[in-house]
Amino acid sequence: MTLPEFFGCTLIAFGTPFALFVFTIANDSMRIIILIAAAFFWLLSLLLSSMLWFAIVPLRDVLAFGVVFSVLFQECFRYIIYRILRSTEHALHAVAEDTRMTENKHILAYVSGLGFGIISGLFALVNVLADMTGPGTMGLKGGSEMFFVTSAVQVLSIVLLHTFWSVIFFNAFDTNNYLHIFYVVGSHLFVSLLTLLNADGLYWASLVPNYVVTILTGVLAFKVAGGTSNSFKRFLMCR
Repeated sequence: MTLPEFFGCTLIAFGTPFALFVFTIANDSMRIIILIAAAFFWLLSLLLSSMLWFAIVPLRDVLAFGVVFSVLFQECFRYIIYRILRSTEHALHAVAEDTRMTENKHILAYVSGLGFGIISGLFALVNVLADMTGPGTMGLKGGSEMFFVTSAVQVLSIVLLHTFWSVIFFNAFDTNNYLHIFYVVGSHLFVSLLTLLNADGLYWASLVPNYVVTILTGVLAFKVAGGTSNSFKRFLMCR
């Protein structure tokens, strides 16, 4: 049962992001480059937060401290990649195979956000997936059997959230909408701190608010990108 559980949780966490990559990014080399660059910037934020955690010895055992500064570093690097993409738009337009990417600024935000989310999800789940392959899995007296599924579902949420957050974040700086900037940072902190409840086995207490935030953020990103109720209806009807 270990391998079916491994593949099941992998598909739960990365099935949707993989589909988004295949259908919206894989056919454009420039989008792939931007996605990889965004993932690299996320790795830099992880490096800096790890260095800070290592340097401040008394607070190493305080998980909330590490979570808060990790989120702040991630948002700083989200802003850095925003500035880089906005300053190189003319060059990107000249070499892009699909000029819609530079004409519609939300596409750049979407691609970079998906890069942030995928690499974040990989680092969050790769060790869990490695343990999931056997020789045994959690359950009975060794821990909750919900741990693996909960981890996979939360990773899916964080990948989608990073995508939504980047769309909102980029547009907020374009329009000087500071309320949306505070929403992105605040909801990122809230969702990240919710994961600390998993240490006590309070999976539903972290999952339910997590997905409420995911849905609300997705709706906000949809509106920010110019979506309306009529366009959503046309999408559902494949028009």
